[in-house]
Amino acid sequence: MSSKWNKKRDFAKQNTTSLLQNHRGMIKTATVTAILLSSVTFNLAFAKGSEDKGSLDKIYHIYLAKNYIGAVSNADAVENIIEEKEKEAKSKFKEYSVDAQSSISIIPEQVFSYKTNDQEVLNTLKEQLVAKADAFALSVNGQPVVYLKDSSDYEKTIKLLKLQFVTEEQLTQLESYKQNGQPLPALKVGQERILDVKIESVTGTETEIAPNKILTPEKAVQYLQTGTLEKELYTVQAGDVLGAIAMKHNLRTAELLELNPDLNENSLLQIGQEINVTVLKPLVNVQVVQEKLLNENINYEKIVEEDSTMYKGETVIKQQGADGEKQTSYLITAVNGKVTEKSVTKEVVLKEPIKQVVRVGTKVISSRGTGDFSWPAVGGYISSSMGSRWGSYHRGIDIAGPSNYNIKASDNGVVTAAGWDGSYGYRIIINHNNGYKTIYAHLSKINVKVGQIVPKGSVIGIMGSTGNSTGTHLHFEIHKNGSVVNPLSYF
Repeated sequence: MSSKWNKKRDFAKQNTTSLLQNHRGMIKTATVTAILLSSVTFNLAFAKGSEDKGSLDKIYHIYLAKNYIGAVSNADAVENIIEEKEKEAKSKFKEYSVDAQSSISIIPEQVFSYKTNDQEVLNTLKEQLVAKADAFALSVNGQPVVYLKDSSDYEKTIKLLKLQFVTEEQLTQLESYKQNGQPLPALKVGQERILDVKIESVTGTETEIAPNKILTPEKAVQYLQTGTLEKELYTVQAGDVLGAIAMKHNLRTAELLELNPDLNENSLLQIGQEINVTVLKPLVNVQVVQEKLLNENINYEKIVEEDSTMYKGETVIKQQGADGEKQTSYLITAVNGKVTEKSVTKEVVLKEPIKQVVRVGTKVISSRGTGDFSWPAVGGYISSSMGSRWGSYHRGIDIAGPSNYNIKASDNGVVTAAGWDGSYGYRIIINHNNGYKTIYAHLSKINVKVGQIVPKGSVIGIMGSTGNSTGTHLHFEIHKNGSVVNPLSYF
C-alpha cells in the first residue's frame, strides 16, 4: 500500500515543491489539473499586465481523498497534523503499519491576492483525517463486510468459518484428497463423509482501513455468523416465562432455546438470570455437502382378506410378514448447519420384504360380539376412572350426567345375569361369546331377561343409584378371558 501524500505541481514557477522531505508523491486528476491550469493562466496574464501592483504569493489547496477541505498559507502545519495522527495511531495500534498521508493531496498555487482561513481548514483536517493501516477486506457479494490484518488472517477466518460446521479431521481429509487428486475410497455401511465445504460469494482484497476496524479471525467469524460483535442478553424479571421473553424479542420459543442450549421448555427461570436473545442474521452462507451410506428396513405390506365364514372380530394370520432390507446412499446438503436438500443417489435391495396376509371375519350374529365396543350410555361423562379408590380397587368406570337414563348393550351378546347383586344393586351381565363380558351396575330398572340375545346398542335398562352408590350413574366393566380390563382402552 502507498504511504505517500501528494502535492500538485506549481504551474506559475514551473517547478516542483516538496513539503515533506521523507515523502514524495504526485497525484494528478484531470479535473483538478484543468481548473488549476486555467486559474494559473489567468494569474500569469494578469501579472504581465500589472507588474507594478505587487508580487505573487503562494497558497496550498488541501484535499482529503476527493473532498476539498480548503486553502492554507503554510503547508508545514498540515505536515504537523499528519505526523500527530500517525504518532497517535502507532502508539495505540503497535501491531499495524499506519499511514495518515496517502489520502492527503496538497496542491500549491501562485496568486496575487488570496485570503486563507488557515485555522478553520486545519481544524477540519484534524477532525476528518484518519490514520489508516494496510488490511485485507473480506467481501460478501462484492461488498466489504469485515477487515482483517492480512491475507493470513483472511485464510484463517475462512477456515474457522468452515470449522463451525465440520470437524478439523473432516476438513483436513477433504483438503488432502483435493490437493492430491485422489479418488475417494468406497464408503462402508454406517459411514458418512464430507464432499465439499464452501462459503458462498466471498472474496478477499488488499485495502486500507482505520486500525480500530480491523478484527481478529475469531471476532470476524462471530460477526459473520451473527451479524453482531456482542451478544444481546436479557435479564429475567419477576413473572417472566420463556414464551413471553421470546415474543418480546421477535423470536419463537424454539429459536430462544436454540440460542440457550442450557435451557429447555421446563427450565425454572431465576430472577436476574441472563438469557441470550441475539437474533442471528448470518452475513455469509457456509454450504456443506456430504454423503452417507446406510442399511435400512423395508417395511412389509399388510394385506387384509375378508372372510364371511368367520365371525366379525376374529382374525387369522394367513401369512406372517417380514421386513426387507436395502442399502441406500444419500447426498445431503446443509446451509449454515440446516439441511436444505437430501436425495437418494443409489439404492440396492438386499432382501425383499414378505407381505403379511390377515383374514378378517365379517359374519355378524346378534349373540356374538364384534369386539368393537360402543359407549353404553346416552352421552355423559366419566365421574370416576378405573383404579385405586377409597382404599379399594375400582374395577370399572362410572358414567354420570347423560342426556337420558337409557343403558345400552355395548356389543352383541347373550344376557347371563339380570337382577340384584349386593353392592352392585341391580346389574346386568352380557356374555359376548368371543372372550369378552360386560357388566352394567346400579340400574334403577332392568329391561332384559337371562338367556335373551341383545344386539349392540339396544336398550337393556335404566340408569339409577341402587346398591353401594352415591348418586345416579352407571358402573361399567369389561372382562377379557376372565380378567378385568380398562374400558377406556376400547372406546
